[in-house]
Amino acid sequence: MITTFAAIDVGSYNVTMEIFEMSKTKGLHSINRVRQRLELGKDAYNDKKISRERIEELCHILTDFKLIMQEYQVSGFKACAKSALRESRNGSMVIAQVFQRTGILIHVLSNSEQRFLGYKSIASKEDDFHKMIEEGTAIVDVGGGSIQISLFDKDVLVATQNIPLGSLRIRERLSCMENNTPNYEQLVEELIQQEIYNFKRLYLKDRNITNFILMGDYFTNLIFQNRSSKSKTTTKEDFMEWYKHMIRRSPRDLALEMGVPMEHASVIIPSAVLYRRLIEELGAEVIWLPGIALTDGIAYDYGEKNKFIKTRHNFEDDIIMAAKNMGRRYGSSKPHIQSMEKIADSIFDSVKRTYGMSPREKLLLKVAVLLHDCGKYISLANVSQCSYNIIMSTEIIGLSHKEREIIAQVVKYNTEPFEYYSEVLHDTDLSEAEYMRVANLTAILRLANVLDRSHMQKIERLRITRKEDQLILNIETKKDFTLEQGLFLAKADFFEEVYNIKPVIKLKKLI
Repeated sequence: MITTFAAIDVGSYNVTMEIFEMSKTKGLHSINRVRQRLELGKDAYNDKKISRERIEELCHILTDFKLIMQEYQVSGFKACAKSALRESRNGSMVIAQVFQRTGILIHVLSNSEQRFLGYKSIASKEDDFHKMIEEGTAIVDVGGGSIQISLFDKDVLVATQNIPLGSLRIRERLSCMENNTPNYEQLVEELIQQEIYNFKRLYLKDRNITNFILMGDYFTNLIFQNRSSKSKTTTKEDFMEWYKHMIRRSPRDLALEMGVPMEHASVIIPSAVLYRRLIEELGAEVIWLPGIALTDGIAYDYGEKNKFIKTRHNFEDDIIMAAKNMGRRYGSSKPHIQSMEKIADSIFDSVKRTYGMSPREKLLLKVAVLLHDCGKYISLANVSQCSYNIIMSTEIIGLSHKEREIIAQVVKYNTEPFEYYSEVLHDTDLSEAEYMRVANLTAILRLANVLDRSHMQKIERLRITRKEDQLILNIETKKDFTLEQGLFLAKADFFEEVYNIKPVIKLKKLI
C-alpha cells in the first residue's frame, strides 16, 4: 500500500511544501516540491511580531497548498514552523488565524524538535550517514534564525549546541551598518567570531573533525551551487575558491549571476562568511551536502511512526547519550547513576502496564535519573533548583520543550516538596495530564534515589512483585541497609499517594 503525505515547512524566508509517497516496500520517495517566498523572519527578527500583511500572504499560500494536496489526494499532512514563529510575540495568534482560515494547524517546533527532524532526514540516507559518523563528524544545520552544531564520534552523538546566528538574523542585525563600511565581510566576521570561538573552546577541545555535514535551507544549496538539491560532496579547497570569487561582489551582481531576487542575494554574503568560519574552525576537509530539507525530516518522522520506514539508527540512544554527556559535564556520580538506573527501570516495569505508561515515559525517567543531581555543580545547598535551571537551559536534541520541562520538574521534586497542579497552574505550560506524568515519574525517581542514598550500591539483587495493594521490593544485600530503610518510609508515602500501592521492603541479608 502506498501512502501520499505532504510536509509543509513554514520557514524564515519561504514556505515549502513537499509531497511524498511512502510504502513498506519502497520506503520514502519525493514526487513534488513547491516553494513560495515569504520573509516571516524579517518581521520576527526586527519587530518580534508577524505583520497583518504577512499573515494574509501566509494564508493565501497555504490555501494554494491545500488545492495541490487535493490534486495529489494526500492521506496525511503536517505543517511545521521554526524560529520565525517561535520568536514572534503574536505567534499563537498567527497560528489561530491560519487554522481558522485554511484548516491547516501549524505546529511550532522547539529548537530541539526542529534539529531532531533535520537529523532524522540525514539519517534517511543511511549508508552515507553511518559511514561518515564513524569518524569525527560535525552536522551543521543552518537556518534563518540560528545554527545547530552536533558532534559525532564513533557513531555516537557527543555534543550539540544551538547558536542564534542564522543567515537572515545576521543580515537584519547588520542592515543599518551595511552601507557604512567598505568591508561588509569583516563586519559579519566580527559579529559571529566570538560565538564560534566559544563553541570550539567548550565543546571541540581536542576532538578531530574529519567530515562536515551541512544541512540548511534554500541558501545552503545556492551558496554551494547545489542547484538540483541532490546529495553532493565537495572539498574545503573548492569552497574557498568559490568564496574568493564571490565575496567582493555586490548583491546586485550576485542576484544576476545566481538568478535570484535581490532580497535573497543580500543573505548570501553573511551566509558564506558563516560557513567559511565554521569550516575553518572545525577543521574538516570533506563537506557533504546531503540535499535534504526539513520537509524530508517531517515525512521521515511520519513514515517511521506509522511503520512505513525502518531505520537501523537508534535515535533514543542519541537522547540518552546527550543526557549522559550533560551529567558528566556537571560531575554526576557514575556508580550512583548506574545503580539508580537499574532500580528505576525495575520499579517502572512493575507499574507500567497497570497505569498505561509508555516507553517514551521510561525514556524521560532515564534522562531524569541521569541528570537528577547535576545542580550540585553549581550549589550544594540548592541542588534541586539549580538542576531544574540547567535542564531548562540546555537543549537535548530529540526532546520537545514540554518533555524537557517534565524532566526538569521531576528532578526538582526529587528533593523538594511536591506541588500539586492547582498550586502551579499559572506557572507552567504543562496540561494537567502532563503534570500527572511529572508526579508518576517523581514517585519512581524518589524511591530509586533513596535506595542508594549512601551512594554505596548496597543492593546485590532486586526483585519486585505485586501483592494486592503492596509493591514488594525484595532486596538482597551484604551491607547494613539501615540508612536506606529509615529514609524509605517518607518516599514510599508519596509513591502510595500517586499509585495507590504501598511500597514495602523485604530485606534478605547475604553472608
